[in-house]
Amino acid sequence: MNKQAELRDWLIVLRTPRLGPVGLRELLSSAGSISQVLAQLQRQASSLDAKAQAWLKQPDEARIAADLAWLAEPGHQLLRCTEADFPPQLESVPQPPVALFVSGDASLLLRPQVAIVGARNATAAGQSTARTFANYLAQAGFVITSGLADGIDGVAHEAALDAGLATVAVIGTGPDRVYPRRHSGLSARMEAQGALVSEFPPGTAARADHFPRRNRIIAGLSLGTLVVEAGLQSGSLITARLAGEQGREVFAVPGSIHNPLARGCHRLIRDGARLVESAPEIVETLVPAARALGTELALRLERAPAIKAERGQAAAGGWRDDPEYQRLLEVLGHDPAALDELAERTGQNASALSSMLLMLELEGCIEGLPGGRYQRLPGV
Repeated sequence: MNKQAELRDWLIVLRTPRLGPVGLRELLSSAGSISQVLAQLQRQASSLDAKAQAWLKQPDEARIAADLAWLAEPGHQLLRCTEADFPPQLESVPQPPVALFVSGDASLLLRPQVAIVGARNATAAGQSTARTFANYLAQAGFVITSGLADGIDGVAHEAALDAGLATVAVIGTGPDRVYPRRHSGLSARMEAQGALVSEFPPGTAARADHFPRRNRIIAGLSLGTLVVEAGLQSGSLITARLAGEQGREVFAVPGSIHNPLARGCHRLIRDGARLVESAPEIVETLVPAARALGTELALRLERAPAIKAERGQAAAGGWRDDPEYQRLLEVLGHDPAALDELAERTGQNASALSSMLLMLELEGCIEGLPGGRYQRLPGV
């Protein structure tokens, strides 16, 4: 099957009403390919509800054509759970997504991330705190991940972008929609310098039940979640709870007992979240997890046949003896270079190269610089 036909099958299946990620993953596991899943669904359509039956019998070709047109645009792609570069962090989330629509740099999803979330009606002090933490964590090499909402989310995204660094927004609409609309400028900046991520197909409007679903992805992508300000009914507490349930670190900034937006953070701290007063505390806590993620990604990509064919087998001695890593260090030299430059010099694809760079950065061989550039450290 050619790639376009396979992509079409994915879109038809993903748009099938009432077919959730758990059921779809089970079908993929048993059927083996998306084309076989679609064929099985069509054979067994009578067991599905009326809307699913109608869709599978006659998919909206105009809608599918619009989806394909969106995916054909530069910087747009559909990351599928069957691919080697699908973020492995998401396998531990409740009802892990089957596919993600991405606008921007999808390789950022493979880098160590910290979620920064909080109140939409954040105070000036809370916004200042979020900005300070986001700037420091981004400079330390973490991708800032949040939900593009008003308040703390938006400030965290802006702080990373203003520093010339990357940020990821997981959104509760289709990847072609901006919510809230006032963040259209921020969204455009993120597409150019970061990534917008959604499990909802193009054209999907904002719905209240979409946002808790996107929160599980924010928590799942991130090594840790920082809550800056949150009321007792804040959706940020859902993200924090999901992060804790997934075994991720949860951090909370304390506040005044007279500030209603501090109460959610205080509850998290009472329930076991780490009280933090400075960003370096978060970096120190997450370095081991970031190193483990780098190792896991390298092994995952190395096991993938397509990636192996492009990179060649690693030597028995590990990455330090791998000629591809030595080649990357050689072409990197000591002058800053962007990912696309390195891809051109080495012939590696972006996903494999991103994993290799992450490993080298965590091992102290290279340094990530503003603007998505990398530089070999002296003495290496």
